[in-house]
Amino acid sequence: MRILLTVVLVLTVLVVVASYVASPIDPMAWEPAPDPGLRGEFAPNTELASASRLLEGAGSGPEAVACGPGGELYTGFNDGRILVFDPAGNFRELVNTGGRPLGMKVDGAGHLIVADAVRGLLSVGPDGGIEVLTDSVDGKRMVFVDDLDIAEDGTIWFSDASTRRDYRESIYDFLEGQRTGRLLSYEPDSGNTKVHLDGLFFANGVALGPGDNYVLVNETGAGRIHRLWLEGERAGRSDLFHEGLPGAPDNITFDGRNTFWVGMPSLRGGIDQMADKPWLRRLLSLLPPNVLSANANNYSFVVGLGLDGEVKANLQDSELGYINITSAVDCEGVLYLGSLTMPAVAALPL
Repeated sequence: MRILLTVVLVLTVLVVVASYVASPIDPMAWEPAPDPGLRGEFAPNTELASASRLLEGAGSGPEAVACGPGGELYTGFNDGRILVFDPAGNFRELVNTGGRPLGMKVDGAGHLIVADAVRGLLSVGPDGGIEVLTDSVDGKRMVFVDDLDIAEDGTIWFSDASTRRDYRESIYDFLEGQRTGRLLSYEPDSGNTKVHLDGLFFANGVALGPGDNYVLVNETGAGRIHRLWLEGERAGRSDLFHEGLPGAPDNITFDGRNTFWVGMPSLRGGIDQMADKPWLRRLLSLLPPNVLSANANNYSFVVGLGLDGEVKANLQDSELGYINITSAVDCEGVLYLGSLTMPAVAALPL
């Protein structure tokens, strides 16, 4: 019996040592933000169950949707293609970036500005021509440009999710908890790229508030939303716009009036529970990335926040018809939904 216990102990030690040697991550502990759970103002419902689908089968992972000035819409897929489509679902291919188009928005000149996880911040012309606006800051290449919004003066505010992991290895960023995400700006006139906030746990969605008085950035790994003030006596200071959501906030869009729409592809839980256990996350990192991603708390969830950061809309579908929702944008009274994994865009009349 003593020999058996000794063998088990030795094998356990060897497994732990091997995990530290073979693990692809360097995990850190952190303190999770408050998680209100699916209760109260976040109680489960079926508000999203009636959403219709567009572009069914046209591609996989339409992560974001952008509204065009003439009623046209844009979205990008896993294979790099960007499609232009109309509310009836008719579409054409605009361009293939050769990367992974994520957040996007049309600027004042009619160009589609794209946060491409591989290529950086891009400007796509009506003819499909691509210009790389910026792909580096302070002499270092960005590895995971994620989402954006455009101010009235043309400044593009955008996020760099991680300085350590690209989009193919995003699961490792969550397991590490290194908090290297950033909020940046790009000025078209000068070509300058500047970091405004750093130390974010997977910086994601970006949205400017009314009058461009402030800019919001989602911290996906922490389940909260930061606000950076741009005008007034608080200019340059940051605070929390919302301190804790029950899901992992991905993209965020402002409807131009009184609502910020937040897409949440999964519920919080698994990563939060391991926040103080870096050794466990190190062991889990030995599993294939696709296995780790498949174990996320997939859900169907969109939240509307008022100008005060309070919840004013709670849209869910407990039947999980359209899941992994990354974005929600109001175009002419219809809420268009994007997803990490679905083979279609969803549309829900408001």
